[in-house]
Amino acid sequence: MLAIIGGTGIYQIDGLAVEQEHEIDTPFGKPSAAIKQGSYLGQTVFFLPRHGNSHQLLPSEVNYQANIWALKSLGVTQIVGFSAVGSLQQEIAPGDLAICGQYFDFIKGSRAKSFFGNGLVAHVSTAEPSCKHLAQGIVAAANNLEVTIHDNKTYACVDGPRLGSKAESLFLKNAAACDLVGMTNVPEAFLAREAQICYCTIGIATDYDCWQDDPSQHVSVEQVISRYGESLAKAKSVLESFIKTHQADESCGCRSALASAVLTPESALSSEAKELLAVLSR
Repeated sequence: MLAIIGGTGIYQIDGLAVEQEHEIDTPFGKPSAAIKQGSYLGQTVFFLPRHGNSHQLLPSEVNYQANIWALKSLGVTQIVGFSAVGSLQQEIAPGDLAICGQYFDFIKGSRAKSFFGNGLVAHVSTAEPSCKHLAQGIVAAANNLEVTIHDNKTYACVDGPRLGSKAESLFLKNAAACDLVGMTNVPEAFLAREAQICYCTIGIATDYDCWQDDPSQHVSVEQVISRYGESLAKAKSVLESFIKTHQADESCGCRSALASAVLTPESALSSEAKELLAVLSR
């Protein structure tokens, strides 16, 4: 089952024939919005707007645990996310698409970053946090449409909501060797791995953040909204092409991330921990 998580500017999927809306209470609270389930190009697809239906949630206010848990409880095994990103590299021009292959966690706030704890100990591998199978399918779809897409780029996640300083932008570009910067993919990507969900982000570059010397190139909300809007049609066409040809791969390693990750014996787990693990392990 495939789910789409919409970022800035994506609060619905055009062409999704909605059949049901799921209002879900999770052990972690409410998701960002009701999850829409419907038919898209003949396939069952779920949709969740990351920031809420009216973009009322800051990146730090998104309940990432509830979002991922709710999707997994509905049977979702694959997630394609959309995110507005700043480019830290000259070759990734505003308007280009990019696949996030690696993540650099630069979050300093108190976001809940794991499903584990409270008597349930597990350590999943995130050496390769993005699903290669999904990434290959998305890149192939973009290439078929002759849409520029940059593969296997490193995404730095910052707290927000403020836009970054030039010093921070240069640090992420040079010291951390990152290619993209955004505010939402951590802990989303890592929670998806803990839930054994294949996960991949399509980043839509809206600006060059603020590492360049030319002040006119520094990121602003106006730039983000205008350039992002111009690129949405391109991103959605790639999604459509991807869904038309994509086949799920249940043998993907993402789907067995918990196989040797849980250290707490079942006999020591509370009933709540057992129920949580049962959902994550599906």
